Amino acid sequence: MAKGYWVGLVDVDDPEAYKAYVRENALAFNKYGARFLIRGGQANKVEGKPRARTVVIEFSNYQTALDCWNSPEYIAAIALRENVSTADIVVVEGYDGPQPTDM
Repeated sequence: MAKGYWVGLVDVDDPEAYKAYVRENALAFNKYGARFLIRGGQANKVEGKPRARTVVIEFSNYQTALDCWNSPEYIAAIALRENVSTADIVVVEGYDGPQPTDM
């Protein structure tokens, strides 16, 4: 079964206030077994229009990723970031098919 992922591009306008969102989202992420693969860090824009931070969070499967997004715990966290950041986030199913070396 393919894993599920959240992919987010985020600009944080108020880093101090954003810390409350980070503390709160940990409740949902712990409950749903989330694992950060990318959480900010160095990036180099090579194409398109990125934001300041890129975040990729892995879940055991796509449904779990959706369940976390829709959970009461995460909905409460979203309210804490509404006026302190701007984010584009997608929940996406991973890929288990052939890779270029397998073709």
